[in-house]
Amino acid sequence: MTQKDFEAMLTVVAATLTKEVRDNPELRNSSTFEGRTRALLRELAVKQGIEVDPEAHAQVFPDIPVGEFGVEVKVNSSDSWRSVANSVFEGTRHESVKYVYVLFGKMGGTPEVRWGRYEDSVMHVRTSHVPRFEVEIGTNKPLFAKFGLTYDEFCELPDEGKMRLIREYARGRLKAGEHLWWLEEKPEKEQQHSLDLQVRLFMNLEQEEKRRLRAEAALLCPQIVKPSRAKKKYEDAAMYALTYRGILCPQARDLFSAGSVALRSDATRGGNYLQRALKDIEPEMRTAAKQLEDALFVEYWGEGVLPGSRIKEWLKRADRYAKGVWVPSKELFKQK
Repeated sequence: MTQKDFEAMLTVVAATLTKEVRDNPELRNSSTFEGRTRALLRELAVKQGIEVDPEAHAQVFPDIPVGEFGVEVKVNSSDSWRSVANSVFEGTRHESVKYVYVLFGKMGGTPEVRWGRYEDSVMHVRTSHVPRFEVEIGTNKPLFAKFGLTYDEFCELPDEGKMRLIREYARGRLKAGEHLWWLEEKPEKEQQHSLDLQVRLFMNLEQEEKRRLRAEAALLCPQIVKPSRAKKKYEDAAMYALTYRGILCPQARDLFSAGSVALRSDATRGGNYLQRALKDIEPEMRTAAKQLEDALFVEYWGEGVLPGSRIKEWLKRADRYAKGVWVPSKELFKQK
């Protein structure tokens, strides 16, 4: 069976399903709709001498393999042709499938069913816990064209190569104050972020973990040393804690300027609480400088910096942010 033959088959299936979902609301349920799609494809494929598995397998991509063709079935209850699709890694792709299609049931408004080639329908990546494609039937902004390669070429890339492309795409869409929560060149199974799995409150952490988190956030976000009236100076630190460590800090400023952290090493009241809080976690900041992934510094500083130079670079940046109110390089990290 040629691609042209299979696409003609999909046209027949889509037309049949459009009539059926309009006449029978029970078919608008996603599982029922997929089952009916599978049955129709089996009826037509058998005439071509191709067997279609009558059973659905939840972990297989695409949903319905038909020889070297595969159909990913999508249903949207709203009046939209857009839906979240599979993981960008396609770790469960059926080994026999060469050409992938989307068969889409739009159940809102006037119900209708259409199909499209998968490579022409993928138009976005949603970066929740695992980066996932989004598809839209009839989109005029296919994602792979933005990447400058075909879908087949993308599939041939190693996971690290896919992540690099996805990251560059996602970075270009970030607004001020937003950061990616997953790191460059790390495939799905190695992602360590916990945002969608577990979020913990800062005040419930053990003291050692609190100090480590504060040190990492301070190192990556030297803008915390800005003058006290500066707006949003703690936002990046709070975003790091949440998106990379899965820790919610309701009052981010308290990580660095509250008396509870500033007076730990020196109980004398008054003075620059932020300076004293940073002085207290210098050892943890040095450790963070040695251990944090370079991709984090690219993300938060805009460039990679060798571990041995990170404290020196942090001091340069902090001096600029402090704007003469105090000079971090004259007060911090004086001992080698």
